Amino acid sequence: MLTRFLQAGRRSFESLDAREILSLAVAAEEEDGAIYSEIAMRLAESYPATAKVFEGMAAEEDGHRQRLLDLYVQQFGPRLAPIRREHVRGFPTRRPIWLMDTMSLEQVRQLAWEMEDGAARFYMAAAERTTDAAARKLLGDLAAEERKHANLADRLETQNVGDSEKDAEKSEAHRQFVLTYVQPGLAGLMDGSVSTLAPVFAAAFATGNTWSTFLVGLAAAVGAGISMGFTEAASDDGQLTGRGSPIKRGVASGVMTAIGGLGHALPYLIHDFWVATTIAAIVVVIELWAIAFIQQRYMHTPFWRAALQVVVGGALVFGAGILIGSA
Repeated sequence: MLTRFLQAGRRSFESLDAREILSLAVAAEEEDGAIYSEIAMRLAESYPATAKVFEGMAAEEDGHRQRLLDLYVQQFGPRLAPIRREHVRGFPTRRPIWLMDTMSLEQVRQLAWEMEDGAARFYMAAAERTTDAAARKLLGDLAAEERKHANLADRLETQNVGDSEKDAEKSEAHRQFVLTYVQPGLAGLMDGSVSTLAPVFAAAFATGNTWSTFLVGLAAAVGAGISMGFTEAASDDGQLTGRGSPIKRGVASGVMTAIGGLGHALPYLIHDFWVATTIAAIVVVIELWAIAFIQQRYMHTPFWRAALQVVVGGALVFGAGILIGSA
């Protein structure tokens, strides 16, 4: 009922005649085949093996389109009825192809499954409404074939994606993950953890007031997060560098910067000054060693070198904050 009001300008599926149903099926298969071909083209450079999977899917859709078109021409002549998905109420629409740039491999494969499941449901409903024996048989056959397309994808993937190719694709996905999320996030965590040490501990030892220290830390963390987020997002659009969406990188950098700054500011919500300061110092040590671990895990930096850089640098800033606050 709600769909009827939200899609008031569309035809109901029940109102379509045999000619319109076949025309709609032809148009749908043509669109699905074009989507699969576009996905294959976009994946070809970074994920050539998976691109072959979608090339096979596109070929299957083209075969379906041709069989439907042959039946249509035989029954109704060469002129298709001007009807498409967007004209039919409740018909599953396809995700705009330009939105697929940001989709992971698993999301793309999930999309393919959803497309095939929707197509199978359409053919089953169309077969039930068709009285012509030839059309009913073809639509039923296509419904069964669409149901099997998940198995087809598995078979194509087995044929085209060997162990070495899967490893290469995982490596490419890992590289993109590091470029888009880890590098900006790590830079933000380092900036938030290290750069806010001096103002937080300077405020702590200068005032001896935990609430004032917390407000200074909160302001420093939020300000640094906003600054780092905008700086990262504006650094490049990712088109030439391949570093991914600037919005994703900006969010990763900004959020991690704020987290890094808030880590040693939150203990100052405790009213006891020395308890809060002790906990904050412990948090600082944990933050610095976490940064060293992330550098070793994702950036392949030797742990001793990462620890030396981060811990020594953080200790110097930590000491500077205490000295300034105690002056």
